Amino acid sequence: MKLTCYALHGEPPLLRAAPATRDWMDATPQAYAYRCLPLNIANAHGWEVLCRSGFTAHWDGGASTDAITITPDPGTMAPAISHFGSGVLTFHIEAVFRTEPGWSLYAQGPVNMPKDGIAALTGIIETDWAPYSFTMNWKFTAPGRVVRFAAGEPFCALFPVQRRLLESVEPEIRSIGDDPDLERRFQEWSSGRLRFNADLAQPGSTAQAEKWQKSYYLGLNPDGSPADPDHLIKLRPPGFVDRR
Repeated sequence: MKLTCYALHGEPPLLRAAPATRDWMDATPQAYAYRCLPLNIANAHGWEVLCRSGFTAHWDGGASTDAITITPDPGTMAPAISHFGSGVLTFHIEAVFRTEPGWSLYAQGPVNMPKDGIAALTGIIETDWAPYSFTMNWKFTAPGRVVRFAAGEPFCALFPVQRRLLESVEPEIRSIGDDPDLERRFQEWSSGRLRFNADLAQPGSTAQAEKWQKSYYLGLNPDGSPADPDHLIKLRPPGFVDRR
């Protein structure tokens, strides 16, 4: 699978493989947030585009483009503008991306990185044919807010998606009793979780020593057997290679 970034004006966008770490996860007691493997994998799922320079932005609540005031850091140019109005802050990504046939590019805010006062909007671009660049947009959540993007801070996360995949999915709802093996393994896990949580309150217990159950993290069934040889504990996308 090839993902190509064609730089438009000399320097390409600042791109990096999305890291698994987050400052707020580091700050949790004993960094317990990293015990959640779905968070870790999602954090690193794709690539990020970074701000070349820092700036602050303020929205007064109006619908016009001049309702947002952008103040770049001294000696720099802000990488964002007010283009659409209605409290939307716009980053132009100075590149055309290309994916293989049938694949689009999913563009959203940095994963699991909430930002006070402003929320990232999400778009899907048909990058297998479109000769166009695209924008990354953020919407202020309330008037009167001042937000800051620092130099080197990610403002966009990207990953490829198959364009027709969702249309081929056949969603349905069934009773768990329709799959006796799944029901048995779920009940085994549920009972074990109740016992583990109860043991956590017992001084010197095995549960206190283990601190948390690791079956999903390690890709194990409730009985301790391996569940899936393709289970991911770590995801590290490759970096972009500069071939200019």
